[in-house]
Amino acid sequence: ANALRAGQPSAETVSILHRYDLDAVAARNPDEAVRRLHEKAVATGGRDLLFALAEMSYVAGDHIRRSLKPWDPRDARDYYLGSALYAWLFLFGEGNEPPPGAFDRRFRGACDLYNYGLGLALTGRRSTNAAVHLQSGDRRLPVGGIHLRLADGEVMSGLGDYEEVLLADQFRVRGLSVRNREPGLGSPLICVSPLNSDLGIRPSAPVTMFLRGPASLGELTEGVHECSLELHSSLDGATVAVGDRQVPLEIDLTTYRAYTLNQATIWKLGPLQFMAPAERLRSQLLLNQPFDPQKIPVVFVHGTFSSPVTWAEMANTLADDPRLRGRYQIWSFIYGSGNPLVQSISEFRAALKAAVQQRDPEGTNTALRQMVIVGHSQGGLLTKATSIETGDRVWRVMSTNRFDDLQISDEKRAQFRELLFYEPLPFVKRVVFISTPHRGSYLSGGLARQLAQWFVSLPGTVASWGSEITKLTEGSEARRFLRGRLPTSLDGMSPRNPGLLAVAEIPVVPHIRSHSIISVDGDDVAPKGGDGVVKYTSAHAEFVDSEFIVRSPHSCLNNPATIEEVRRILYEHLDQLPKP
Repeated sequence: ANALRAGQPSAETVSILHRYDLDAVAARNPDEAVRRLHEKAVATGGRDLLFALAEMSYVAGDHIRRSLKPWDPRDARDYYLGSALYAWLFLFGEGNEPPPGAFDRRFRGACDLYNYGLGLALTGRRSTNAAVHLQSGDRRLPVGGIHLRLADGEVMSGLGDYEEVLLADQFRVRGLSVRNREPGLGSPLICVSPLNSDLGIRPSAPVTMFLRGPASLGELTEGVHECSLELHSSLDGATVAVGDRQVPLEIDLTTYRAYTLNQATIWKLGPLQFMAPAERLRSQLLLNQPFDPQKIPVVFVHGTFSSPVTWAEMANTLADDPRLRGRYQIWSFIYGSGNPLVQSISEFRAALKAAVQQRDPEGTNTALRQMVIVGHSQGGLLTKATSIETGDRVWRVMSTNRFDDLQISDEKRAQFRELLFYEPLPFVKRVVFISTPHRGSYLSGGLARQLAQWFVSLPGTVASWGSEITKLTEGSEARRFLRGRLPTSLDGMSPRNPGLLAVAEIPVVPHIRSHSIISVDGDDVAPKGGDGVVKYTSAHAEFVDSEFIVRSPHSCLNNPATIEEVRRILYEHLDQLPKP
C-alpha cells in the first residue's frame, strides 16, 4: 500500500507517524499531520520525514478533493503541490543524510508522488476535464508558499499556439495495445492545437512538465521561494540537469496519439477519400511530429479505402523503441484512394520531392536523403513507383504512338511524362511492400470495377482527361482494357491491367534496398494461398532483398509479426548507413 495505490500511507510513512504519535491525527486530519511533520522535519533535517511529508500531503490532497463541503476554504491543489515539492527535496534536497539510492523502495515512490502531485496541482480546483492551467504567480503550500515562474524555452514560447493543455494521466487509453510510457520525472501533458480546417481534426503533441524545486526545506520555510516550471517536448526523450546529475523525463508517447484518434472525423477519412476524392482532402504528406533534420523519415502509405489512421498501432509500437525513436521520424501520405493509380503515384512523387526541396534546398541533409517508404496494398504500388526506372514501358502500353512524335503542347507533354515515366527518387534508399498487389488484386475484377465506376466521384481534373485519353489510347492495349471509361484505382489494380503488369516486371533499382511482407490467411504454403484480397503470386517479387510471410488477412498492419519485421528492417537500415 501507498498513497497513490491505496489512498493510505506506506509502511515507511506509518512508522514515521507512529514515532511522533501522529497516527490518530493522520487518520482524522491528514492536513494537520502534514503541518506537524513539517515542523519535525525542519527541526531534525531527517530525509525520511521528507518522504513521509510527500505521502501525507498527497493523502491530504485526496481527502480535501473528495470533500463535499463547498464552504471548505482548503484547496487540494496546495497539498498536491506540496507533495511534489516534498518528493523533490527527498530526492535532491540538502540534508543530514545522503539522497536515496536506486534500491530504496521509496525512490520510485517519490518520483511518482512528484509526477502525479505536480500534474494535479495545476488542474482546476474542482475540475474533472483534465485541463492544466500554466501561469506564473504565487502558490500556497501546506506550510509556506512559492512563486511559480514559467521558464523560457522553445515549447513554452509556443504555448500560445495550443488551444488547451491536458493532463495525460487523467486519460484511459483503449484501442492501442501498448501504452508507451518511460519512467523519469515530470508530468506528461497533451497540448491540443486548434482545429485544422483542412483535415477536420485537432492535432496534439506530447509534452512533459518539469518543476525545479528548492535546495532545502529551509528555503520553503523562510519565505516565498521562486520555483521554475519548464516544458519539454516528449518526442526528444530529453534529460534535464539537476545539480551534477542528468535526470530522465517521464514521457507518455501514446495518450496524445489516442486523443487525436478519438476524433470521429479521422475515422471517416478512408471511405471518403475513396468514394469522393473529388470533394475531400488534397493529397499531402502529414508529419506526425515537428520536422527534425537529424532524423530519417519513414513514410507510411496507406491502401485502398483507408487512411493514415491504419498505421497508428505500428507507429505507436515502433515509437516505444528508443533507438528507432531517436533515429527516425514518421511521416504519412494521404491521398484519394479511388483516384486513378497513375494520378496517385504522380501526386505522391511530387509531394516527396516538394517536401525534400523545401526542407533541404542545398541538398546537404544526409538524414533526409536516407528515406524509407513503407506501403500497404495500393500504397505499396505508390511506393514502388519511387524506386524504379520505367523508361517508356508504361507509355507503350498506353499508346501506339512514339511519345516524341505527339503533337501536344509542352505543358501537356510534361504532364504525361510525370504520369507515365518514372525515375527513382534520389533520396529514397529503402522500400517495404506490405500485401502489395504487384500483379493485381482479384477483388479488383469486373463487378468491383463496375461498382467503382458508378459510385466513385472522380475529380474534375481527371474527368477532363476523357477525350484526351480516348485519343491517346487509340488502338493500344490500354484502350481495349478500359473500353472508353475513365480509370479508377480499381482499374489500376486489376489483374488484367496491362500497365500494372508491365510495371510488375520492372525491378527496384539496385542501389535501393527492397523488402516484401506478404500476408497469407490460412495454412497454405507458397506459392499457394492469399490474404482474401491479394494472392501470394501477385505479392511475390523476385527482386526484393527479403521476403517475410505473415499469417494474417489482408489488413495485417496491426499484426505483431508484421510490426516486428518492419522493426527488423529499420534496424538493418541503420546498421547499413554509410559511415561518416
